[in-house]
Amino acid sequence: MSDWTDVEAVGALPPGEVKVVDVDGVMVAVFNIDGEFYAIEDVCTHDGAEIASGCLIDDEIECPRHGARFNVRTGEVLSAPAYEDLETFETRVENHTVQVRDNRWD
Repeated sequence: MSDWTDVEAVGALPPGEVKVVDVDGVMVAVFNIDGEFYAIEDVCTHDGAEIASGCLIDDEIECPRHGARFNVRTGEVLSAPAYEDLETFETRVENHTVQVRDNRWD
């Protein structure tokens, strides 16, 4: 079972913001969407570029390279040129700290 990785103190990641962290060698983008925390792999499934620096509107992120859009809550692809969903990760708040883990190998 993988360990939880500290991301940021809850108050340091306000709504609409993102923080990218290394989780066991995987870059993960953690978003605060209306006070809830969601995590996706920081890789666009269209071309492998990072996605966290893209435009975030509500719960959708747009890839800064080619405009593919994804739902941050579910990882679901919403528009071409991407056709594969993003990987999502578990998040939690423990002792006022946002945490994330990659449980794909559990």
